Amino acid sequence: MITLGLDSCGRAAGAAILQDDRLLYESYLDNGLTHSETLLPMVEAAFAACGISAAQLDLIGVGAGPGSFTGLRIGMALAKGLALPRAVPCAAVSSLEGIARGIFLPEGALVLAAEDARRGEVYYAAFRRQGQTLLRLCPDSVGRPAALAELLAGEEKTIFVVGDGAQVCYNELEDKLPVELAPSPWRLGRAAGVALGARVIWSQGGAQDASALRPAYHRLSQAQRERQEKLKEAKHQ
Repeated sequence: MITLGLDSCGRAAGAAILQDDRLLYESYLDNGLTHSETLLPMVEAAFAACGISAAQLDLIGVGAGPGSFTGLRIGMALAKGLALPRAVPCAAVSSLEGIARGIFLPEGALVLAAEDARRGEVYYAAFRRQGQTLLRLCPDSVGRPAALAELLAGEEKTIFVVGDGAQVCYNELEDKLPVELAPSPWRLGRAAGVALGARVIWSQGGAQDASALRPAYHRLSQAQRERQEKLKEAKHQ
């Protein structure tokens, strides 16, 4: 079974190919270019390096959010473009779960995945490694990092913090919880984590037709928020 994983939810972009549980190829790019410039060439390079074509894919996993609105749309569009002509099933993977799956954790360890949501907030979710699986401790959420102190209160084991919102969370929580920043090279999202998450979704019967893929934004866009604020102001005038 050949699985393609696409990651464009956060600052870094990536593509990965799994053959069953074996990671054949992974690329990762955090050079400041837009994902619209980098993601398709990364996929083409992956196909060339592995000697396969899109027609040989059995599953496409794509980061579904939360994360950058533009990045999510780019990843979804590419997944649909590859999958629809060939009827390849797709799996919409939580970007936070993908980040958590992209870092090795010892048995029982807890990982906090956080993506910068701007305006002093983060998208976040917490997971614990249990055997070969990740046990989700909370749904994907958005809010100020202080909310995590209550969520994880009483945790005694080290909490590994990952994602492009990791530093913000660490600064807020270091005097309240036993948090530790993941090393910088391993902190951002990785396409291999998305591909692994896609395999789990597929094994549970959750793969879907590419036409059904939808981003999970978890908050309104800036334009929508500004419009709501203007409407509220207009009502009070």
